[in-house]
Amino acid sequence: MSDANRLLLMLELQALYAEYCACIDEGRYEEWPDFFTEDCLYQLIPRENFDRGLPLATLSFESRGMLKDRVFGITQTLCHAPYYQRHLVGPARIIGTDGSSIRCEANYLVVRTKQNEQSELFNAGRYVDIVVRDQERLRFQERRCVFDSELIPNSIIYPI
Repeated sequence: MSDANRLLLMLELQALYAEYCACIDEGRYEEWPDFFTEDCLYQLIPRENFDRGLPLATLSFESRGMLKDRVFGITQTLCHAPYYQRHLVGPARIIGTDGSSIRCEANYLVVRTKQNEQSELFNAGRYVDIVVRDQERLRFQERRCVFDSELIPNSIIYPI
């Protein structure tokens, strides 16, 4: 891959990550599944399990349809104290490409703010992604949100 093509790909990845975070932070959950391919994988998984190759994940969805079901749950059925999320994501790092997919990673930090409370660190870790070009745009084929802490809050409602 030429330096110019690599730079263009980096810019596309940064745009994908930025739009993904804006979608979640702005509460546009109905749009969230569109960032994924039809046969995607989305996991929220502890670092210890990921590093050891253990399959147990806190959340695991194996298709865009499952993501849409999660959105329905978030917007229509779950009862919880409302809160805001703010994602801070470092630059994406390309690990490798094979012509049809891009393996990349980026560190993330999610801050949660409940109404009438101070903001707090909610989740920290790294995205481990496989991204493909689908219908002329980049989409996640796999997104693993590998969180660093072995402890997580008792409820993960919104996507990370």
